[in-house]
Amino acid sequence: MIKLFTFLAIAMSLVYGASAQQQSIDRCATSEYMQQLLQTNPGYAKQLQDIETFTQNYISSQHADARTVVTVPVVIHIVYNGSTQNISDALASSQVDILNEDYRRLNADASKTPSYFTGVAADCEINFCIAARDPQGNATNGIRHVSTTHSAFTTNDDVKYTSKGGDDAWDRNSYLNIWVCNLGQSLLGYAQFPGGPASTDGVVILYSAFGRNSSLYPYNLGRSATHEVGHWLNLYHIWGDDGNGCNGSDQCNDTPNQGNNTFGCPSGIVISCTNGPNGNMYQNYMDYSDDRCMNIFTTDQKSRMQALFASGGARISIASSQGCVPPNGGSCGTPSGLNATGVTSTSASLNWSSVSGATGYNVQYRPTGNSTWSLTSSASTSVAVSGLTSGTIYEFQVQASCSSGNSSYSGSANFTTTSNGCSDIYEPNNGKNKAAAISVNTNISALIATSTDVDWFSFSNSASTPNIQVSLTNLPQDYDLQLYNPSGTKVATSNGSNTLDEIITYNNGSIGKYKIKVYPYNSGDAINCYTLTASVSSSPFRSNESARVIVTGISGIYPNPSNGLMNIEYSSSASSNITVYVMDVMGRIVFSKFENASEGLNTLNYDFSSLNSGIYIFEIRNGNEISHVKFMIEK
Repeated sequence: MIKLFTFLAIAMSLVYGASAQQQSIDRCATSEYMQQLLQTNPGYAKQLQDIETFTQNYISSQHADARTVVTVPVVIHIVYNGSTQNISDALASSQVDILNEDYRRLNADASKTPSYFTGVAADCEINFCIAARDPQGNATNGIRHVSTTHSAFTTNDDVKYTSKGGDDAWDRNSYLNIWVCNLGQSLLGYAQFPGGPASTDGVVILYSAFGRNSSLYPYNLGRSATHEVGHWLNLYHIWGDDGNGCNGSDQCNDTPNQGNNTFGCPSGIVISCTNGPNGNMYQNYMDYSDDRCMNIFTTDQKSRMQALFASGGARISIASSQGCVPPNGGSCGTPSGLNATGVTSTSASLNWSSVSGATGYNVQYRPTGNSTWSLTSSASTSVAVSGLTSGTIYEFQVQASCSSGNSSYSGSANFTTTSNGCSDIYEPNNGKNKAAAISVNTNISALIATSTDVDWFSFSNSASTPNIQVSLTNLPQDYDLQLYNPSGTKVATSNGSNTLDEIITYNNGSIGKYKIKVYPYNSGDAINCYTLTASVSSSPFRSNESARVIVTGISGIYPNPSNGLMNIEYSSSASSNITVYVMDVMGRIVFSKFENASEGLNTLNYDFSSLNSGIYIFEIRNGNEISHVKFMIEK
């Protein structure tokens, strides 16, 4: 850790400067700002070291599994020169909604996290609320508007002092301070890590990149604040601030080693620092990607943040702050877990989790992009809304009502009404154990109704009709298809691009109940139904060569545990080239090899006796299809 901070003190300005020269926008100046604090505050390096040591001890002692949700009061200091910089309270408030969405994984674009990263995607269990009382105990709306003569501010922290044309910080032990100002139209923001001076603690964000649908595209979705608050919560940049060196670390084991930052919004797998097969996690909030490209914090990042609020943590006092409680006493939690079910062309059921002490709930909903909300209320944790417009994306928010007052509104959740004549009669069936039974050799219509929707179906073959073909047609968006055999093993995937038909051919399958999974690729909800057909026949089906059909289901690995000699069985619907990987629990590739798969059942034999004892992951990759299984080496 001392080496890390010494490196940061020497090299951060070089990393930041290189990025600034290559890009017209400086995504973040936190690295430069940290170097500045290290130079002007001799004790800051030790504070960082002590906090890092505490964090690692917290994680290694497994306290990270025993968390409670933390609520952080927020005060927003809008320091402006002219009406353009003086953003509205509504825009400022929307930024807090975005923080709640991103840190609780309620963001509408969570479905865009690639499947190979969803296993580490985390609800960070941190809520944010706009302050309801100030440090003197007076009522406040938590948003301050302060006029300044400064045309622009820099990282010298003038914006944080009233005497220098800014606005003084509120007590950092009770509030997260966010300053919104003009940073010169090129720098988007910077933050102070835990352990720095109290008078400057918080984050600073460019006014035109603050809030939902702000003016600075492609940084208009509020992710600059999500990123900078991550620094305030002790997160480093995902590439470890060493440029292309591949030696830096963000101190998180579940984020891939990455060469330098990401600008723009890439697609597909981007490899650097030999981090295949999945490549860079450019969707992470702690990268530099465009706002629309960001959608994930990881489990290890969550642990680092939660360590701050543990007993002895650097921000423990905020966990007991009364900043969100109105001066007349009492508190009311913000609803979470928002989702929509039973969506039709004109109606939906809106649902959320219960809030302790709530006597009722207020719900507001509207088509996305509209400025006017429709209001309703409920005494329970759901409400039915009707009179909706078909084929329209809606957002809704929920506020809890308690005897002490109302909570702030939750972050938004989205749903899409169906087109007229298309009802999602199979909802809710988005769980493998809730698969809806369908008739074979019959077309059925269904809908991916929300951004998190996944459809499951079941059917059976027989001894007289063992051959199977599943087709997915009339696709409104890019959906993919998977087939699971009676033992629950995935045996086939079809993942054609865009709206091409998806077809799986699986002849001479074992007899029993099969399950089908239909899921969206990248973006999710749609307004039109798709058509699904599960066909069985006594005669083998012919593979449709125009559809991209990939079958690489691992059906067995033995012996397990093993002393190193392993046998792996997998099925393939046709001859193809595959790549085999073995990774340790840290995700590092320790073995890779190209193999030729034959149609039907295949067996691979390997000698892994050179590997150390431990748990490993065996993976077969064919294009974008991945099948994997854990195994153990014992010596």
